[in-house]
Amino acid sequence: MNDAYIIKGYRTAVGKAPRGFFRFKRPDELAAETIEFMINQIDGFDKSTIDDVIVGNAMPEAEQGLNVGRLISLMGLKIDDVPGVTVNRYCASGLETIAIAAAKIKSGMADCIIAGGVESMSFIPMGGYKPVPGYNIVSKGNEDYYWGMGLTAEQVAKDYNIKREDQDIFAFNSHQKALKAVEEDRFKNQIVPIKIDEIYLDNNNKKQTRSFNCNVDEGPRKDTSIEALNKLRPVFANNGSVTAGNSSQMSDGAAFLIIVSENYLKKLNIDPVARFVNYSVAGLPPKIMGVGPIKAIPKVLEKSNLKLKDIELIELNEAFASQSLAVLNELNINNDIVNVNGGAIALGHPLGCTGAKLSIQLIDEMQKRNLKYGMVTMCVGTGQGAAGIFEIL
Repeated sequence: MNDAYIIKGYRTAVGKAPRGFFRFKRPDELAAETIEFMINQIDGFDKSTIDDVIVGNAMPEAEQGLNVGRLISLMGLKIDDVPGVTVNRYCASGLETIAIAAAKIKSGMADCIIAGGVESMSFIPMGGYKPVPGYNIVSKGNEDYYWGMGLTAEQVAKDYNIKREDQDIFAFNSHQKALKAVEEDRFKNQIVPIKIDEIYLDNNNKKQTRSFNCNVDEGPRKDTSIEALNKLRPVFANNGSVTAGNSSQMSDGAAFLIIVSENYLKKLNIDPVARFVNYSVAGLPPKIMGVGPIKAIPKVLEKSNLKLKDIELIELNEAFASQSLAVLNELNINNDIVNVNGGAIALGHPLGCTGAKLSIQLIDEMQKRNLKYGMVTMCVGTGQGAAGIFEIL
């Protein structure tokens, strides 16, 4: 088997949905501009040698429908030669595309693939525009197949005895770590500056246009405090513990990586930044989908002949504080190596983009710290977990 190497990876800043700086930015444009920027960072790169563009997206309809992967390939590369495909594994879609690309390269089916994801939660509502639950499924007592993530977060809090105060502390710490990371420019080398042209009315009620670059994540809140978080009401259940403050933010964003074979590296005469080691997914009851990493992490470690102690940095997607704490507690993970620059509660969770975004953040931070093995892991809607391991070179 060949190895699969990562040579570049970039993401956008993450905008808050539905009223953030990307609220009028189409997802296909956001993704295309990210890919175009990434390609331009490699001197003499021949776009026609790319075998595929694989795009993760959790709600592939409307502005991100019509096989948005192919549209993004056309728009971002500006040539017809490179195909494109859209992949949906909900919150793990972006990581799934990396795994698919790596598997194709390892098997010899491809030499160069762009993989990643995009999501506009400003354009597309959670669940899409027309969710249609199966009546026979619901009538047979399987309503949890269609539960919203908030209900699953409450179930996890109940089943794993995760207290409200611990969730709020976890959320506060996520914001503090993210604010510190932004202040120290920890994300600066990862982010593509996206230009936004905004139309507004001046004092004379005339239309004017102002332009600005979006290059800083919009989510982290300087005004948050544990006291403020404690005052928020539960959103999903009476007497519950899951609030808007200890849940991930609805977001807009895009992230992509270039994954290549060893032969392609030699042609480019370029050094890789990381190797994709392995990937696993796992299933579990949909009503406790938040603890999916509890099953996926041991699975990928076994496949990789590694132990948890070998993993030096982890990006655990913070869908909710309740599920994050449950995963950390059950697997006895060292909290000091998890989400060191904040997580989705502060930085946002643009569904289909998140797996690729976290991979880019992980690789960049591991390079800064001179670490070897890192992991990206997340829970996935309808009862799944995913985990991927990267090796820094």
